[in-house]
Amino acid sequence: MQKGHIGVTTENIFPIIKKYLYSDHEIFLRELVSNAVDASQKLKTLASVGEFKGELGDLTVHVNVDEKAKTVTISDRGIGMSAEEVDKYLNQVAFSGANEFLDKYKKDANAIIGHFGLGFYSSFMVAKKVEVLTKSHVEGTPAVKWTCDGSPEFTLEEVEKEDRGTTITLFIDDENTQYATKTEINKLLNKYCKFLPVEVGFGKKTEWKDGKEVELDEVNVVNDTKPVWTRTPSELNDEDYNKFYRDLYPMSDDPLFNIHLNVDYPFNLTGVLYFPKLKNNVEVQKNKIQLYCNQVYVTDSVEGIVPEFLTLLHGVIDSPDIPLNVSRSYLQSDGNVKKISGHIMKKVADRLEEIFKKDRESFEAKWDDLKIFIEYGMLSEEKFYDRGKKFTLLKNVDGKYFTLDEYKDIITTNQTDKDDQLVYLYTTDVQGQHSFIEAAKNKGYDVLVMDGQLDSHFINSLESKFEKSRFVRVDGDVVDKLIPKAEEMKMNLTDVQKQDLTSVFSSQVPKGDKTNFIVTFEAMGENDTPVMITQQEFMRRMKEMSQLGGGGMNFYGELPDSYNLVVNGNHPLVTRILEDEEAAVGEKVSSLRSKIESLDKKKTELQKAKEGKKDEEIPQADKDELVDIEKKISDLRAKKEEELKGFADGNKMVSQLIDLALLSNNMLKGESLTKFVKRSIDLI
Repeated sequence: MQKGHIGVTTENIFPIIKKYLYSDHEIFLRELVSNAVDASQKLKTLASVGEFKGELGDLTVHVNVDEKAKTVTISDRGIGMSAEEVDKYLNQVAFSGANEFLDKYKKDANAIIGHFGLGFYSSFMVAKKVEVLTKSHVEGTPAVKWTCDGSPEFTLEEVEKEDRGTTITLFIDDENTQYATKTEINKLLNKYCKFLPVEVGFGKKTEWKDGKEVELDEVNVVNDTKPVWTRTPSELNDEDYNKFYRDLYPMSDDPLFNIHLNVDYPFNLTGVLYFPKLKNNVEVQKNKIQLYCNQVYVTDSVEGIVPEFLTLLHGVIDSPDIPLNVSRSYLQSDGNVKKISGHIMKKVADRLEEIFKKDRESFEAKWDDLKIFIEYGMLSEEKFYDRGKKFTLLKNVDGKYFTLDEYKDIITTNQTDKDDQLVYLYTTDVQGQHSFIEAAKNKGYDVLVMDGQLDSHFINSLESKFEKSRFVRVDGDVVDKLIPKAEEMKMNLTDVQKQDLTSVFSSQVPKGDKTNFIVTFEAMGENDTPVMITQQEFMRRMKEMSQLGGGGMNFYGELPDSYNLVVNGNHPLVTRILEDEEAAVGEKVSSLRSKIESLDKKKTELQKAKEGKKDEEIPQADKDELVDIEKKISDLRAKKEEELKGFADGNKMVSQLIDLALLSNNMLKGESLTKFVKRSIDLI
């Protein structure tokens, strides 16, 4: 028996492993099983080139758990090791400069493992003792057993072992007893070893008989050694791809379609990416792409490996050019990784363009689901925008689809305003903005549906790229002002009448902390709506973008919603309200207005007399008179407002027209809606 010390340049490797790899304890199983698979594949290679003459036989890697003894065993029939090889691979750990490196990467377990080749030593994160029983494939080489209890001391002795290969037994320590359970090991095998290229057996298959689970003789193989991405596309059909997708994501709907990646130059990359049906929630869907290295699972956090917008895709990427154990910062700065990211983006764009050109009808049918991917890509990657603009679609309220160029051609004639700007009209709510859509269509305008999660940002992006173009929501203004033309309609109301009607309507609009209404007047046709509600395009869009977390937009999110209550100054019902107002309170309002005008005139004279004088040069009597006049004007204005409010309170038509405008915007609810219904019955 040989005893010795493991060759490390620090006093004790094991406390360092346990301390710095604490958060990644579970990877010990990935490391040991993938080592066993490597040993089996190396034997296959030696056999294929004639360097191993024996029978390969069954190369299944076996994982076993003894819950009572608290051991986990990984066995293979691969190339095995001689005593010299054990000494080389297990006892001479290259650990120069360890302290400096550990200090730099102490928060990143994978970096430590990857840098020092410590895959095997990850077993000491969970084990108090490790035994390695191994016999080389080279005939006549004696078997050896290596034992280590988590200190730098080890023993190495010759033993009897019938078959070639390696068996590693972990004696799980008291802090990690969960890893000595079949349930936990099964979970880890399913996570890390599901697609390893050599069969991995874990216990026996079971079936239900007579109401209880019965163990069968057949080995329970936990992995698929030839997953879809390792096969050639020509031997696969849609059902093969969909079945694989269901294996990866058992609770998901079938995907829209897939992209099979198969690259061998200038780097190696295989995989299958799926476009899933999203539930219109970007964040929840991330971390669904699984990254593999030679069929060994690495991570499902692929930001920096694939472009940000493609983290919404599902599926698998496998590349030996992405190291198995590396830090996140390393991945994001690695040249190969950047090339892979760019290539994946190009392949996705190629596939989308191919589907669009080959079967536009099918592409249009999937557009509502694809839209969020494509918009996200065009917003976040300029190169993807350049490709995406060829197959990006705009959908109108009639359910027709157009490319960006097609739509521009369709609306240019009718939707160019007096300043030669092309106006794209859109709705975010086909039902809620129906009356505005109808008014626009009656003018011969076309209206787009832009109700997606990213559409506010996407509209901004398109406006910045399109020449002499702007997007206007269909309820952003009265229909005649959405696309201003040269001719303007004449307003029937005088300034005084508009002033009085402003007070009348302002007194009846809903009051609230988060909502604010401004009464405005427009000259529209007698058959147009008497009162409507619009929302200023810029402020509304900024608020929508702030809700999506647009950078620097939080300020807008805190502002109240501001609406315009637009009164059609030429509508007969508005004229009737004006006549009723003049009959009811006209004399009083006129008298108050005359007094205000007289006092305003006197105030102007006093203010003019003050011009050019210092404060001490103005007689106190003049100062007092000015204060008195201002108070009287304020009191008279308050009385005038009170008279007009009193009239509005008693005039059902004012509230009715306001409520009709609110109703058409889906803004009339609760008690206000009940009052509207009752008032409607009374008016009938």
